[in-house]
Amino acid sequence: MPKSHRFPLLERIDGPADLRRLPRTELPALAAQLREFLIESVSRTGGHLSSNLGTVELTIALHYVFDTPHDRLVWDVGHQTYPHKILTGRRDRMPTLRQLGGVAGFPRRDESEYDTFGTAHSSTSISAALGMALAAKLKGEERHAVAVIGDGAMTAGMAFEALNNAGIDHAGVKADLLVILNDNDMSISPPVGALNNHLARLMSGQFYAAAREGVKGVLRAAPPLFELARRLEEHAKGMVAPGTIFEEFGFNYVGPIDGHDLDALIPTLENLRAKRGPQFLHVVTRKGYGYKLAEADPVKYHGPTPFDPAKGLVKPATPPKTTFTQVFGQWLCDMAEADPRLVGITPAMREGSGMVEFQQRFPRRYHDVGIAEQHAVTFAAGLACEGLKPVVAIYSTFLQRGYDQMIHDVALQDLPVVFALDRAGIVGADGPTHAGAYDIAFTRCIPNMALLVPADERECRQALTTAFRQDHPATVRYPRGAGAGVEAEPGLSTWPWGRGELRRTSALRADARGGQRIAILAFGTLLHAAMEAAQALDATVANMRFVKPLDEALVLELARSHDALVTVEEGCIMGGAGSAVGECLAAHGVAIPLLQLGLPDRFVEHGDPALLLAQCGLDAAGIERAIRERFGSRPVAVRPAANA
Repeated sequence: MPKSHRFPLLERIDGPADLRRLPRTELPALAAQLREFLIESVSRTGGHLSSNLGTVELTIALHYVFDTPHDRLVWDVGHQTYPHKILTGRRDRMPTLRQLGGVAGFPRRDESEYDTFGTAHSSTSISAALGMALAAKLKGEERHAVAVIGDGAMTAGMAFEALNNAGIDHAGVKADLLVILNDNDMSISPPVGALNNHLARLMSGQFYAAAREGVKGVLRAAPPLFELARRLEEHAKGMVAPGTIFEEFGFNYVGPIDGHDLDALIPTLENLRAKRGPQFLHVVTRKGYGYKLAEADPVKYHGPTPFDPAKGLVKPATPPKTTFTQVFGQWLCDMAEADPRLVGITPAMREGSGMVEFQQRFPRRYHDVGIAEQHAVTFAAGLACEGLKPVVAIYSTFLQRGYDQMIHDVALQDLPVVFALDRAGIVGADGPTHAGAYDIAFTRCIPNMALLVPADERECRQALTTAFRQDHPATVRYPRGAGAGVEAEPGLSTWPWGRGELRRTSALRADARGGQRIAILAFGTLLHAAMEAAQALDATVANMRFVKPLDEALVLELARSHDALVTVEEGCIMGGAGSAVGECLAAHGVAIPLLQLGLPDRFVEHGDPALLLAQCGLDAAGIERAIRERFGSRPVAVRPAANA
């Protein structure tokens, strides 16, 4: 972004070293410019806004106090790192945010040396920072490791596993680790904030630490008095700060302090930087801080599309297409109305999974378990054991974190849990950390587990109903955003179990000389691209609907009547639906050319979904091109085995 002279302080910052040369008196003005720049930038590109507005001062303070990148800074989740990216040399590239080839929306080690750990999934920061801190000890290096984690991410078991491990001696060594809890779910009134800031500076200072240790040394000679003093200290601190639990983990707890007050943040961080061992700082911030519209509705401005900052988000003149998420949300309410056994579960993705209306209408049957995917799955299993019918609404990429529970607690016991997998396939701007590339492969190999792949909005509703009506576990996968625009019907109709359907039949005769009959087996929403390609190729198209149980009768019939088969799926090729077709053919001794099209064996970058699909060869032109390249325009026919 060219220099505009509207941000004179910010435009002098090409890295944290420039920041550290500023006098502290200029930092509030820098924060104001950074916040204004952030609003202007995200309003043009779209992206995460509320969370980034809430971390402006904290980001400045961290880079001002710590010697980054020598000191390691790890951001949990990472959707609050736009200020960090702007201050670490990427300000001019912010117009490319989340676009193909541009700046990623999350930290990436291959993007900047300041991104010390790649994140996007929640609750990994403390574990990673602990590893970095202990690595420094093993290598004899003097450096600090800082983990910044939100209050939502602290609901995950992994965060507490890391805390439990971080506070202990590791072969006589304690890690120089600072964990910062960025708490944006509460507010501090000015009087209480001032008191907490004063106490935080006092409790993090050398005088307090020396005095406390000195008194402990004297009192240890009289164990009863020492124990009494320890309990009085905990009680006193507990009255002004909820830190006792973290001190039980072995951390020195400081806070809470106002995370927007640089005069409180910087001296507290300076004090903590001088201390050894595990430290815990509790800061309180406000999502959307500094932009009134985002402050008023931080959820709405969590991940907005481009907008006018002066007007905020406005409803589009033309109503957008119905998304698969909305189809799921409406189905969930309708099915809950029809079946009182239905219980809805989400791991902290109420809005993203389309469950707002369900929560409002059926509050007793709605459970947000926090960022705890493992617990969500086993919790569902427990409900199913008692005769209820749980529906776990979860992103494909997040179900990876509950995979053991999916196998051991649900499938092994053959419990009727429905997994509604949103964000299946390519997700676009969020990139490879959020892509649902692997769920077909990791789901279809599990005994007792079914996998349904609807092709459009109408089929999504039918697939969910079909899955719910089973007495065994089932998964329904569907992509982010809207589909082909096929309106969902209001009823609760089902599919024939394990059956696909023919959508198009080739006009070529099976014995036509010089021609080859191609059958495309489409799994999921790529059916429509396959239909377009088939029109140009005069190919047969099957809408398979099920990956498991696979419609083997349909596969074998197409193999008998065609010269080659092509599978198409928006998932990884290895172990995917195409592999299921290949296994079916092999099991029945059918020898026929098989072309498998899907996501390549690499992580697909962030960018426009349509462009990414085209790059992967999964648009209509790409499917047609791949078939012509493999089989030619008029190849010699290869017949299936006689015993097929």
